[in-house]
Amino acid sequence: MRNVTKKLAGGAVALLLVSTMTMGCAHKESPEAMTAAQRAETAAQRAESAAARAEAAAGRVEDAARRAEAAAQKTEAIFMKHMRK
Repeated sequence: MRNVTKKLAGGAVALLLVSTMTMGCAHKESPEAMTAAQRAETAAQRAESAAARAEAAAGRVEDAARRAEAAAQKTEAIFMKHMRK
């Protein structure tokens, strides 16, 4: 899950760089270039938001995995205790 988050974050950074370059070019070009820059900026913001949501989800999944592991260990201990009787 972390790899997906890193890929999304990398994509967001790439979009921000493209957006920044486009904004630099847009000052010299037409209004169409400006709207393209705005679209790129919006896409970058959405990618950042998606990366943040993915990171939060990964954290929740890791917490759930830890809880499941603890429950499995507890269940195993109870089972072994009953098997000794």
